[in-house]
Amino acid sequence: MVANVVASVPKILISHRTGGALVSMMISFFLGLVFCYLCTRFFNLFPGKGLPDLTKRYLPRWLSFMMIFVTSLTWYIAGLITLVTFSFLLKRFLTPDMPLTWITATFLAFLSYGILMKSKSVLFTIETVLLFCLPFIFVITLKAYTAPELKLDFIKESLMYINHYPSFSAIAASIYLLLGGFNLVIFNRLFKREQRINWKNMLFIGFIGGATFVTTFFIPIGMLGFDAVEHVVYPWITTSDTLRLEFFIVERVLYIFLLLYLAISFLSVLIHWHVTLELLKSILWFKNMTLYKHNLTPYLFIVLFWLGGLKSVTYLTEYQLIQFSSYFLNYLLCSFAVMFGLFWMIKRRAKV
Repeated sequence: MVANVVASVPKILISHRTGGALVSMMISFFLGLVFCYLCTRFFNLFPGKGLPDLTKRYLPRWLSFMMIFVTSLTWYIAGLITLVTFSFLLKRFLTPDMPLTWITATFLAFLSYGILMKSKSVLFTIETVLLFCLPFIFVITLKAYTAPELKLDFIKESLMYINHYPSFSAIAASIYLLLGGFNLVIFNRLFKREQRINWKNMLFIGFIGGATFVTTFFIPIGMLGFDAVEHVVYPWITTSDTLRLEFFIVERVLYIFLLLYLAISFLSVLIHWHVTLELLKSILWFKNMTLYKHNLTPYLFIVLFWLGGLKSVTYLTEYQLIQFSSYFLNYLLCSFAVMFGLFWMIKRRAKV
């Protein structure tokens, strides 16, 4: 939810600001909460079990392999988009003289260690980094809401398009902010006892999600202008550069913002690729590939992650990345119909 503020989601939503973005966000807000609730309720039925464990037990072997492989590929692409996006951001704003492949390779070097950690260690890492970063992000967001550069007239102009029909691409982009709960496909293994989700949990998620929707869409429009914001590649990065913290160590918010989101983006890729690795390990495990009694299968996958990341960052342009991200998000929304069908099939067979 937090990481995609600087990714392609704001650009996609802003490009549809005259074509139903507001209605699309409303639909995706409620639809995303329903998805989150259904996913959590499903995994609560199987404490300590991940999706690979459930498909192997309740589905035919060929179907289990196919579903886990497609799911792992989907999660890999989700992390890859964040990786390539932030590599472009660092190249443009922080390290313009550094080759793009070096930036990506540095990112990948730290990720490689994190991906191989145990799932519980990954969650501890997420908690630690979020506890450190979120207060600063909250201060910056509050500063944006109270800045004199924020013009309410531009926001009011965007509200005039609320009567337009929703856009599928805008729905797919905005609902992505609420789909983090589906990482339970692997992390549910850590919850050995049945968890409870009630209206208070959903109210909290809804409040944070709604605030994120409003902030992601309206702040860049109010800061940069309703028409001018269309010509900005990274709306939130440019927005952060309009802010100043007069009495802070670094006055220019851009550099603080980029460093904070460097950590958040690292977490996003870490989660997605850790899930990818665990999914792949559950269906592809080469027993004979050992060295000093250590199986090298996970390292083979890491090499493939490296090749995919380095190839993508040299092949794609920023414009192509946004287009590709939009296509992927459209596919992702459609794929959840299949995912819920899979959940229903597993639940039905488990009852039998």
